[in-house]
Amino acid sequence: MKILSRIWELKFSKLWRLAWIGVKNPFLVMPTNQATLHTMQICDRIYGHTHHGDNKANAFRHALWNILIAKRVLKIVKTDEKALQWSDKITTLHETLMPNPPLEMEMDLHNNMMGRKLYLELQDASEEKIIEFLKVKLEEAVQIKTVEETENLKDFLVFIEE
Repeated sequence: MKILSRIWELKFSKLWRLAWIGVKNPFLVMPTNQATLHTMQICDRIYGHTHHGDNKANAFRHALWNILIAKRVLKIVKTDEKALQWSDKITTLHETLMPNPPLEMEMDLHNNMMGRKLYLELQDASEEKIIEFLKVKLEEAVQIKTVEETENLKDFLVFIEE
């Protein structure tokens, strides 16, 4: 329900932008939606609703989301490059349409990027292996206090609060 209430908050121009991307890429909408819903189900199961904060669980969710989108659309777009471009496009659009304050947005964008980077290592892994791998990466996650800190953390998931 939170997602639906956020959609109603969007301005018409943002809704049009979202709809236009769907019209231009109709075969990618369903696998993207499935990956998004599946990501939320996994995170709800593992973390309850804590993954809605600016914490490690949220970092996990954003990385997993990008991996699952890329894995699902790969069957349609046929190349890793195109799958990752779509994942980048759709998850960055999400951050643009429903913006957070700068630090939270940077955290989300950074963890999205990490998910796409990790996808290349995990593309043939089972869902269980991906989840376990991301949990290990969370043990190395770094807490940030400024946007600029992410520049030096290209190989780490990041979070704001414990």
